[in-house]
Amino acid sequence: MSELTSKDYTTGAVLNFGELLLRITPDAQGDWLQQNSLPVFVGGAELNVATALALWDVPSRYFTALPKNGMSAQIVSFLEDKDIDTSSIFYHGNRVGLYFLTKGQDLKHDALIYDRAYSAFAELTPGQVDWDAVLDGVTWFHFSAICPAISQNAADVCKEVLEAASKKGITISVDLNYRAKLWKYGKEPVEVMPELAQYCDLIMGNVWAAERMLGTSVSPDVTESGQKSLYVKEAQNSSEAIIKQFPKCKAVANTFRFDANNTDVQYYTVLYTDGKPYLSGEYAAATIIDKVGSGDCYMAGLIYGFYNGLDPQQTVNFATAAAFTKLFVNSDATNKTVEEIEKEIK
Repeated sequence: MSELTSKDYTTGAVLNFGELLLRITPDAQGDWLQQNSLPVFVGGAELNVATALALWDVPSRYFTALPKNGMSAQIVSFLEDKDIDTSSIFYHGNRVGLYFLTKGQDLKHDALIYDRAYSAFAELTPGQVDWDAVLDGVTWFHFSAICPAISQNAADVCKEVLEAASKKGITISVDLNYRAKLWKYGKEPVEVMPELAQYCDLIMGNVWAAERMLGTSVSPDVTESGQKSLYVKEAQNSSEAIIKQFPKCKAVANTFRFDANNTDVQYYTVLYTDGKPYLSGEYAAATIIDKVGSGDCYMAGLIYGFYNGLDPQQTVNFATAAAFTKLFVNSDATNKTVEEIEKEIK
């Protein structure tokens, strides 16, 4: 049994910490200008995790910062309709963060434009929030590398809440998701993330994100090979290096998704815990619908597995199937139930 599985999380809730964003989605042809219509999705990496967990009957809380106005009230009501506990939300500031992403495109492409400066979350500062109150009744805390990428203040707030959660013995997870259009305040990720990763029990990402954010190395031969067996071995090497560097860490998960322009998708993952790797089944599709939130859904799947006491193989199988099925959902968060995901497990 994994060290992460041996703990009973069901006495409390999972708290997801991060910035709520509205995703504005123009079409690539520019028809939105003629139609006077722009689709809007409520998202943010950690909210996507919270949404999936609530759908899967895990007690799911969400911490973010919002301005106190009518639009925020509508958003909060929308979240509560999804069974997300919003009681921890901190109200201050003047605006909600936005991002624009051309329909069907990846977050890593030029189709992404952020408009989140001076948002309520970006203007959080240490000392504002009573973390003891926020963390009351919480057994698992999740955040992502997007939060400390926003600003030095956001990174400092991350450290503040991680210290508080760690003192309470709460299990902590992080998604090492890298956004090239963030990290604009004079620091590289590797200067910030190791200080935060030291508090984490579960670290998720991929071997290249770990290299950029935690300073582990990836062999150039592996990157250029395209061979699954070499990628899986590199995931083990990276996981072992992370666990050695961060003694609190008990599990590392690596995802591998290869695609070109939403076609010929290949997807598999590796979970490393208790000194051994657990490899998922491999998934493939000719085309997909929406890449946004797939990694968040994978993270939610890992938390779901550990929260419910599944063994590592069951956990990686569920998380991988959850992430793959998200690729066919036109939204930031999944709408696939546990039963639907279990039918897809390879």
